[in-house]
Amino acid sequence: MMAASGKIASFRLPPLPTIGEVIKLYKLRATKQLSQNFLLDLRLTDKIVRQAGNLKGAHVCEVGPGPGGLTRSILNAGAADLLVVEKDTRFIPGLQLLSEAAPGKLRIVHGDILTYRMDRGFPSVISKPWEEDPPNLHIIGNLPFNVSTPLIIKWLEHMANRTGPFAFGRTRLTLTFQKEVAERLTASTASRQRSRLSVMAQYLCTVHSCFTIPGRAFVPKPAVDVGVVHFTPLAQPQILQPFKLVEKVVRNAFQFRRKYCYRGLELLFPEARRPELAEGMLRQADVDPTLRPTELTLGHFRALADAYAGLCSLDPGLAAYEFREELRLKRIIRKKGSPAPPCPPTGG
Repeated sequence: MMAASGKIASFRLPPLPTIGEVIKLYKLRATKQLSQNFLLDLRLTDKIVRQAGNLKGAHVCEVGPGPGGLTRSILNAGAADLLVVEKDTRFIPGLQLLSEAAPGKLRIVHGDILTYRMDRGFPSVISKPWEEDPPNLHIIGNLPFNVSTPLIIKWLEHMANRTGPFAFGRTRLTLTFQKEVAERLTASTASRQRSRLSVMAQYLCTVHSCFTIPGRAFVPKPAVDVGVVHFTPLAQPQILQPFKLVEKVVRNAFQFRRKYCYRGLELLFPEARRPELAEGMLRQADVDPTLRPTELTLGHFRALADAYAGLCSLDPGLAAYEFREELRLKRIIRKKGSPAPPCPPTGG
């Protein structure tokens, strides 16, 4: 269809019941167990979609569309192919209504985003080499609070491995989180909100805090405000070690937030050789052991991950060591009243 100017007319949805009317029509209620909160104001859903960039002709995956407010904004922004993944059966009829209003543009998957194989959801022809510009594929979602953190961790691992949504290249994400989680994701070194999540996200992506939506804009109103965050995967991650190894080092570093970083980092090693190995790793990484975890930069974490990987290559048993497991075995032995066995030897 051509507009008078000779340009292709942009797609607009035909008149539809409002989101509020859809909720009444299908007797939809947000369920607490799924931590659902609906965004009814289409000006706000339009604003979220604008953070993703130009969607004209784009492929988009929307996570948890619910009653379809954000879905309408994505379609009106000109997405050519929108795949929505919705776990809750109650929302499917309302989404089918939208699908009929946008023929050939909206595909509905009734499933769980945590297990859905997104690498199979789009044609491989849209893929772009990792080092080049991102593919014309976006992930957008107003995420339920209970799923947002496990989901972003899962996607960060996919990003590191270039699997799942990132099999197509450096797929961009525009997502909502509880304001506190959004602040942690974007927190800079030495800030109060700096955490494991800050480091894991920022070593793999450019993370941008877009804007905050007041809780009162949602139905039902959550006790917290909501932050919109945009992620663009980096062509070259800031740390080149395997994701699980980086996560282990970062998790241990933040074990005791208010203490010196060596207190958490030394727990990477079995008790019998803890001081010697922890000291060696910190010396090799050239990291001051008296820095607090929040003061460690991405450069520090890169050096620590590289030093730890070096120690693991000399002694493969270290990689499998978990201090919590050693503690658990000690407790069991204490209960039985027998002396603790010596720690299994690790090469030296």
